[in-house]
Amino acid sequence: MKEPVRIGPPPSAVPDLEALMGQVAVGARDAFTTVYDTVAGPVLGLVRRVLRDPAQSEEVAQEVLVEVWRTAARYRPAKGTVMTWGMTLAHRRAVDRVRSAQAAADREERAALLDRTPAFDEVAEQVETRLEREQVRRCLRTLTELQRESVSLAYYRGLAYREVAELLSVPLGTVKTRLRDGLIRLRDCLGVSA
Repeated sequence: MKEPVRIGPPPSAVPDLEALMGQVAVGARDAFTTVYDTVAGPVLGLVRRVLRDPAQSEEVAQEVLVEVWRTAARYRPAKGTVMTWGMTLAHRRAVDRVRSAQAAADREERAALLDRTPAFDEVAEQVETRLEREQVRRCLRTLTELQRESVSLAYYRGLAYREVAELLSVPLGTVKTRLRDGLIRLRDCLGVSA
């Protein structure tokens, strides 16, 4: 019978990571080097699967391994292996990076939408303008025919008082009086204070 083929280091060569973490917790650099060499590859692989960006993956993996060094005293063997602890830290950090990138993209999108939003509400502006026009038309109907004709010629056609007087064949003073009386009635009808 053939012996099974084993891939990876022989069982005796696998370091006791739990014991090494106790040494890392008190600042043993050599112990951390061994932990690093054992954990770095799987951590980078996991982070790379989550982020899919090689540069960011390397950055996050480095942050995770620095966290392993700094928080080694928090490691509890009863809660899982060193590899599991490191992979959990890596996964959390990678997911945080994805969420952070998504939040930044969402903020930029909202900011871009705000830049495109007009400074005023066009629909409300159109409705308001339409209502004002209708109110002016209604108030113009309250004027006498002579007042309405004088106001229309002077303000809507842009004729001077003298031109209105010549067009209507009436004295200039009469046109001025009609315009003044008509404008006073319009002002009162529109509710404009003097």
